[in-house]
Amino acid sequence: MITSTLVAAYRHFGLAGRSVLLAVSGGADSSALLVGTALVRAQLGLSVEVATLDHGLRPEAADEVRAVERLAALHSLPCHVRQLHLRPGTSMEVRARQARYEALEELRSERGLMAVATAHTANDQAETLLMRLARGTALRGAAGILPRRGTFVRPLLELTREQIEAFLQEQGTGFVTDPMNADVRLFRTRIRQEVLPTLTRAAGFPVVERLASFARLAAEDEALLDGMAESAWQRLLLEGGALDAVGLRALEPPLRRRVLARLLVQEGVAVDDATLRRASEAVERGGSATLSRGLQLRSSGGLVRCVRPRAAVRGSLSLEGEGTTGVLEGTGWSFRLGGSQATPGALHLALPAQTRWPLTVRTRNPGDRIRGPRGSRKLQDVFVDLRVPAERRDLQPVVTDAEGQVLWVPGLWTPPEAGAAVAGPSLWAIPPSPSNRGSGSL
Repeated sequence: MITSTLVAAYRHFGLAGRSVLLAVSGGADSSALLVGTALVRAQLGLSVEVATLDHGLRPEAADEVRAVERLAALHSLPCHVRQLHLRPGTSMEVRARQARYEALEELRSERGLMAVATAHTANDQAETLLMRLARGTALRGAAGILPRRGTFVRPLLELTREQIEAFLQEQGTGFVTDPMNADVRLFRTRIRQEVLPTLTRAAGFPVVERLASFARLAAEDEALLDGMAESAWQRLLLEGGALDAVGLRALEPPLRRRVLARLLVQEGVAVDDATLRRASEAVERGGSATLSRGLQLRSSGGLVRCVRPRAAVRGSLSLEGEGTTGVLEGTGWSFRLGGSQATPGALHLALPAQTRWPLTVRTRNPGDRIRGPRGSRKLQDVFVDLRVPAERRDLQPVVTDAEGQVLWVPGLWTPPEAGAAVAGPSLWAIPPSPSNRGSGSL
């Protein structure tokens, strides 16, 4: 069973005729991986090398490394030893795992090999599943250990530890036992020694394979939903990184959560159930939700986006005649009176001869109105009609004349008489980024 499983797995991973680095600690699972792979390498045309790591945490680890070297030599496999030099302390499991994977990937790259094979089994899968369920997880976490992630493959994932040990007995191969596997301070150890045996007794049959099978099916479902969520993301993504609110609300909850989670992750927000719940409720009611790092998720004006609240810009810029230039502080917009376009993306307004000077560039004021062919309208209503996000409205420059009449809202509104014969200078507005370009007319 071991050899047939390995043949099928290596072929499934596309490694027949290629190369693989085996991660071997000397325990039962990884020793079976080494021996079983050695038995099928000729059949598969597989080039095989071995890696063993000394974490530097236990004196007996040096003996275990030598045992792996002997086993590799017995099967004529090159063996590479890496010292990790870890220090005891907090988060040891996490730090050790990260150091292992980094060292294995570095060695794989150095040796020019296609993949790293680790010896995770159905027991590891069942333990991981129960740990994640106990801590609270969604379908993605229930998928457990994936058969393949990047350059790492797990060809023994469908086999139980009992099957592994039976194979080693048949082969006359010994193995070492890591004392950390008996350390009841570790959650995984308690799951292995207490929860799984109790669950098996309660069910009346072995549960490891069934739990591992559930994780495999969950991984397949998760992959399908991920693909659907990717399509939804591409369809709903708008210029500037916002999402279409109506389309997002129309998604089924599993897809909506995934699309929302992606938006939050791209903004550096740590996504947990509570955060995702608040964000989903904000989308549903068309409101806002406070996130981490000073961010807010806002759902308004047909857009869903993450924003960092800013104080409104209070300054202004005076333009008194041709040749005047300046920047409206806090917005990134710059202005120039006269001359021809010198900056790509600059916006232009031809001023009429009767313009009342000086001009003022500022942000919106309560009661601002603009002129149209059917009378005047509130600037606030124009912002709403053009779906300008609330956070951009206080950064949008407004150009007024000496009497406070709005002459121009660059990129959003141009007076209807613009383009008629004029005799005044040209006013140029340079936006801070291409996302501010565009124009609208009343």
